[in-house]
Amino acid sequence: MLDATTYTPRFKAAYNGSIKAALTEEFGYSNVMQLPKLDKIVLNMGVGEAVKDTKKVKAAAEDLSRIAGQKAIVTYAKKSIAGFRVREFMPLGCKVTLRGDKMYEFLDRLVTIALPRVRDFRGVKGNSFDGRGNYAMGLKEHIVFPEIEFDKVDEILGMDIIICTTAKTDAEAKALLKHFNMPFIG
Repeated sequence: MLDATTYTPRFKAAYNGSIKAALTEEFGYSNVMQLPKLDKIVLNMGVGEAVKDTKKVKAAAEDLSRIAGQKAIVTYAKKSIAGFRVREFMPLGCKVTLRGDKMYEFLDRLVTIALPRVRDFRGVKGNSFDGRGNYAMGLKEHIVFPEIEFDKVDEILGMDIIICTTAKTDAEAKALLKHFNMPFIG
């Protein structure tokens, strides 16, 4: 059994070991505090079918909780939109914010297990940065994660993954994620 005091996620150990030195050499930082690092990872599932059946949001929240390793929060509509048949405070999706060791564990599972299981996968777009060092991507199927049992899923849902970093520029953030083996194309 793992001792909680001595266990360090693989990607966190890599960051503290080789990635910090590589980034310092690549960008010529003079201070350790200038180094970009991962801040948080936000997972989001919007459930469009929730308008007809609110139980689907509960199932999506359970799946997202399994994937993230921590409890998902259900998100509600802020205002009514008659054209979409949405009422105020209607449950429409769920989200999770990961920080610390759980964040590094999730990124490890995403890069090494989930992304290679995506059908016709060639890599992720390298231009999905927001200008402030944050990277956003979407998955069409949440079943690529090994925590989800394919036989027990009624509906395949998509999910958004936002990786927030402390990098000042997109180039720094892209270099950081490349060192974490993020499979960029282009």
